[in-house]
Amino acid sequence: MDRVTQTPSSAVPAASPALKPVDPDELNARIYAQIAEELGVKPWQVKAAVELLDGGSTVPFIARYRKEVTGTLDDAQLRDLEERLRYLRELEDRRRSVLESIAQQGKLTAELEASIQAADTKARLEDIYLPFKSKRRTKAQIVREAGLEPLADALLANPGLEPEAEAAGYLNSEHAINDAAEALAGARSILVERISQDADLVTELRERLWKQGLVRAQVREGMESEGQKFADYFDFAQAPSGLPSHRVLALLRGEKEGVLDLNIVEGDVSDKEEFAAARGRYENAVAYKLSVADQGRPADKWLMQTAQLGWRRILVKLAIDLRVRLFTDAEDEAVRIFAANLRDVLLAAPAGNRATLGLDPGLRTGVKVAVVDGTGKVVATDTIYPHAPAKKWDDSLVTLARLSEKHNVDLVAIGNGTASRETDKLATELIKLLAPKQKIQKLVVSEAGASIYSASALASAELPELDVSIRGAVSIARRLQDPLAELVKIDPKSIGVGQYQHDITAAKLERSLDAVVEDCVNAVGVDVNTASPSLLARVAGVGPLLSENIVSFRNENGPFAKRSDLKKVPRLGAKAFEQCSGFLRITGGAEPLDSSSVHPEAYGVARKILSAAGAAAADVPRGVGSLATLDPQTFVDDAFGLPTVRDIISELEKPGRDPRPTFTTASFSEGVEKISDLVPGMVLEGTVTNVAAFGAFVDVGVHQDGLVHISAMSNKFISDPHEVVKSGQVVKVKVLEADPDRKRISLTLRLDDEAGAKQGGRAAAGRDGSADKGSSGGGPGKGGRPGPSRDRGESKGNSRSGGRPNPPRGRDNRKEPAPGNTAMAEALRRAGLGK
Repeated sequence: MDRVTQTPSSAVPAASPALKPVDPDELNARIYAQIAEELGVKPWQVKAAVELLDGGSTVPFIARYRKEVTGTLDDAQLRDLEERLRYLRELEDRRRSVLESIAQQGKLTAELEASIQAADTKARLEDIYLPFKSKRRTKAQIVREAGLEPLADALLANPGLEPEAEAAGYLNSEHAINDAAEALAGARSILVERISQDADLVTELRERLWKQGLVRAQVREGMESEGQKFADYFDFAQAPSGLPSHRVLALLRGEKEGVLDLNIVEGDVSDKEEFAAARGRYENAVAYKLSVADQGRPADKWLMQTAQLGWRRILVKLAIDLRVRLFTDAEDEAVRIFAANLRDVLLAAPAGNRATLGLDPGLRTGVKVAVVDGTGKVVATDTIYPHAPAKKWDDSLVTLARLSEKHNVDLVAIGNGTASRETDKLATELIKLLAPKQKIQKLVVSEAGASIYSASALASAELPELDVSIRGAVSIARRLQDPLAELVKIDPKSIGVGQYQHDITAAKLERSLDAVVEDCVNAVGVDVNTASPSLLARVAGVGPLLSENIVSFRNENGPFAKRSDLKKVPRLGAKAFEQCSGFLRITGGAEPLDSSSVHPEAYGVARKILSAAGAAAADVPRGVGSLATLDPQTFVDDAFGLPTVRDIISELEKPGRDPRPTFTTASFSEGVEKISDLVPGMVLEGTVTNVAAFGAFVDVGVHQDGLVHISAMSNKFISDPHEVVKSGQVVKVKVLEADPDRKRISLTLRLDDEAGAKQGGRAAAGRDGSADKGSSGGGPGKGGRPGPSRDRGESKGNSRSGGRPNPPRGRDNRKEPAPGNTAMAEALRRAGLGK
């Protein structure tokens, strides 16, 4: 730390240099260089990408069709680049405002301008600007006007002066400075303000407190019982720099709910000697900056007390700064996790064009039933009442059996809300009754956001003839057939795969999630002749208005015969066509290449490749398998480079390839239906339902998700659970512990772990503050499970289960029907249903 004599803030330089005009090229070059260094790419790549973005190109388009221009930057790099560009441009705008403000005050020196130009964060810039901000008159300003600044400077410059004697010469009754004590208090306020506005000192102490200080949480008196969900934080202390995002958000939520007192302190307050020593180190740093020390001189004691008060003032500011930093970092991590989970859910394997029976479970209000055919068209609906209080189990089973046989149902999709478990048993009986004549699979799917969709204007337009309650069952069925096509109709925040989403900035989350949806939709591609307006709106360059225009044009003129017909759509100009056409597919149209992801601008190159392989464009929909022998370099020209040519060849070999995985399901163990059925050491198959910073939740078919802590995911160190698992993935896990009373299940992916072993950290048994599990913003204490849908008409919080397909093939795990069902089964058979 430089020991610099402070310039009185009231001193005005003799002349303020003229503010130089901004050189846009120089400014952009600086931004490009910084982003390039952060991303590990070349400045020219950043420059090319920024120019494309500024020119109206979308990230999916740039990543897929402008690889030569950007040096093959992918969509993830481009998203990071876009976010950093936004921040740095905002920083530059603020930097210019600060320079202009200080220049107008006549206080801009060459040294100060250099410091401002060197500020690389908004926080650093605001530290420098703080002394020059327009603000209310402070006590220091008032006593400066009373003429006390020379007293402060004299004592600081010469500690050999006797403070009270020196202060006696500065009494001023007009300004209510009537004795030496008042004069010294005024002089001290000037020095305290001066030191608290020293940007270099504040920056250094901020970093020291970040690494060496403690975030201290304690339960508020009388809140011990009410705040049990925050019990892990009742007496908590950890360095700010080491706090994981989920703990930060849990602590902040605990404070917001009035359960916790949260402070940032210099050291361990429970050890008085250690705390005093820690505080003393910060006070000494301030004293060193002021160039004061206790050497027994008359003013030394007064100056050291001033340094101590200066630290108190700085600590107040730094506590606020570090809270903001903690929240910002935790928010960024929460957004990243939410985005990763959303990507996994949207790109989950589609069941495909298979007739599906959707069941939206309920008790008193009944189970809503909808059958959709392979295209997603609703062909039948009903409401059944198998559960209490009606208990019309047999009638309900007859209804489902008739619908299943009539419409040749392949799949049963069961919502995961209230009565899900009971409805799952109903589906199990249905499958047994119809086998082996009709083979049906059943799965439990997340119904998060289904009721929001049901009551939306979009659902009213799509399903105007259906009651709101039935629309949810339709959505449940369709999201099994094609998760991406159905989930784009729902606000991404309502899909329920996030962490503390209601605690983070809505705009930042929305921007990130919209980007994920856009990337996923364009990665898969869209059939322009069958896609809904919601799906079309997510295609690069389209948006809500053009999507409606495309559908209206399609309805009035019939299916599009070729991509070029899109140019006839009102308001779909050349730029929009360039951006969207490569992502829109036309199957069986006039131009075979329209069924592929080859962009229309590259059709000429594609035909040259086909000709060289002895194939024709008509062969494209089936795939051209003779391209491996071709040399891609042969087809490179001024317009299309090697990366694009390789992409075209790959696409022609397997046109319209879907990047999503093959549809698979977990096989749950027969007889394992509730937590009490779990035995430590048991190895089960399950489905990952959510991934958080501290681990992953897995549904093993017992109506309650189990936690695989990050420490139990791999034999090697991992910093992010997404390195190992993703939402929707089928995994094998071993049960470590099961606690039916607390509804907590501890699992491990390491099948050689010993049962009963504790996982790393307090999160092992789901104890890292139950608040850490509130993934959908429903609040902490949700039983150690990711936030389910809480938007239904009934309470569905703890009544979920995961996908439950048939037992493994090759084994007959069916139980004999209960005596009460035998007569009903016989009646079904006589009616021509079932066996």
